[in-house]
Amino acid sequence: MAQVSMTVRVDSKQKLLFDQLCSEFGMSANTAMNIFVNAVVRNRRIPFEISAPQEDPVDGITAFRKLREMAEQGRFPEMTLDEINGEIRLAREEANKRK
Repeated sequence: MAQVSMTVRVDSKQKLLFDQLCSEFGMSANTAMNIFVNAVVRNRRIPFEISAPQEDPVDGITAFRKLREMAEQGRFPEMTLDEINGEIRLAREEANKRK
Protein backbone atom coordinates (compact mmCIF):
# COMPACT_ATOMS: atom_id res chain seq x y z
CA MET A 1 0.00 0.00 0.00
CA ALA A 2 1.31 3.47 -0.85
CA GLN A 3 2.43 5.62 2.03
CA VAL A 4 1.34 9.25 2.45
CA SER A 5 2.38 12.01 4.82
CA MET A 6 0.04 13.35 7.47
CA THR A 7 0.62 16.64 9.25
CA VAL A 8 -0.48 17.03 12.85
CA ARG A 9 -0.24 20.36 14.63
CA VAL A 10 0.58 20.26 18.33
CA ASP A 11 1.99 22.63 20.89
CA SER A 12 5.80 22.70 20.67
CA LYS A 13 6.21 21.77 24.34
CA GLN A 14 3.81 18.84 23.93
CA LYS A 15 5.74 17.68 20.84
CA LEU A 16 8.99 17.74 22.79
CA LEU A 17 7.42 15.75 25.63
CA PHE A 18 5.84 13.33 23.15
CA ASP A 19 9.19 12.75 21.42
CA GLN A 20 10.87 12.13 24.78
CA LEU A 21 8.19 9.65 25.87
CA CYS A 22 8.30 7.84 22.53
CA SER A 23 12.04 7.52 22.99
CA GLU A 24 11.42 5.99 26.45
CA PHE A 25 9.03 3.53 24.76
CA GLY A 26 11.82 2.68 22.32
CA MET A 27 10.14 4.12 19.24
CA SER A 28 9.93 7.27 17.16
CA ALA A 29 6.95 9.62 17.20
CA ASN A 30 6.21 8.47 13.63
CA THR A 31 6.08 4.82 14.75
CA ALA A 32 3.81 5.72 17.68
CA MET A 33 1.41 7.55 15.35
CA ASN A 34 1.36 4.59 12.93
CA ILE A 35 0.58 2.20 15.80
CA PHE A 36 -2.20 4.51 16.93
CA VAL A 37 -3.73 4.89 13.45
CA ASN A 38 -3.62 1.14 12.73
CA ALA A 39 -5.20 0.29 16.08
CA VAL A 40 -7.97 2.87 15.70
CA VAL A 41 -8.84 1.65 12.21
CA ARG A 42 -8.68 -2.02 13.22
CA ASN A 43 -10.79 -1.61 16.40
CA ARG A 44 -12.92 1.37 15.30
CA ARG A 45 -12.15 3.02 18.62
CA ILE A 46 -9.20 4.29 20.61
CA PRO A 47 -8.18 0.88 21.92
CA PHE A 48 -5.22 1.34 24.20
CA GLU A 49 -3.22 3.50 26.51
CA ILE A 50 0.53 3.92 26.26
CA SER A 51 2.22 5.11 29.41
CA ALA A 52 5.75 5.67 30.57
CA PRO A 53 7.01 4.00 33.71
CA GLN A 54 6.70 6.17 36.78
CA GLU A 55 9.91 8.00 37.55
CA ASP A 56 10.06 6.52 41.03
CA PRO A 57 8.05 3.28 41.05
CA VAL A 58 7.24 1.90 44.48
CA ASP A 59 7.12 -1.83 44.92
CA GLY A 60 4.11 -2.52 47.12
CA ILE A 61 5.68 -5.37 49.09
CA THR A 62 8.82 -3.31 49.71
CA ALA A 63 6.74 -0.38 50.96
CA PHE A 64 4.73 -2.72 53.21
CA ARG A 65 7.87 -4.27 54.71
CA LYS A 66 9.36 -0.85 55.37
CA LEU A 67 6.21 0.29 57.14
CA ARG A 68 6.09 -2.93 59.16
CA GLU A 69 9.71 -2.48 60.20
CA MET A 70 9.04 1.11 61.25
CA ALA A 71 6.04 -0.02 63.30
CA GLU A 72 8.04 -2.78 64.99
CA GLN A 73 10.68 -0.23 65.94
CA GLY A 74 8.02 2.14 67.31
CA ARG A 75 9.06 4.90 64.94
CA PHE A 76 5.53 6.18 64.59
CA PRO A 77 2.50 6.07 66.88
CA GLU A 78 -0.26 3.56 66.38
CA MET A 79 -3.14 4.78 64.27
CA THR A 80 -6.77 4.81 65.31
CA LEU A 81 -9.33 2.92 63.25
CA ASP A 82 -10.61 6.25 61.89
CA GLU A 83 -7.08 7.20 60.79
CA ILE A 84 -6.59 3.83 59.10
CA ASN A 85 -9.92 4.14 57.30
CA GLY A 86 -8.97 7.67 56.23
CA GLU A 87 -5.69 6.39 54.76
CA ILE A 88 -7.54 3.64 52.90
CA ARG A 89 -10.06 6.17 51.55
CA LEU A 90 -7.26 8.46 50.31
CA ALA A 91 -5.39 5.56 48.69
CA ARG A 92 -8.56 4.50 46.86
CA GLU A 93 -9.21 8.07 45.68
CA GLU A 94 -5.66 8.32 44.32
CA ALA A 95 -6.00 4.95 42.60
CA ASN A 96 -9.28 6.02 40.99
CA LYS A 97 -7.65 9.24 39.71
CA ARG A 98 -4.96 7.19 37.97
CA LYS A 99 -7.51 5.00 36.15
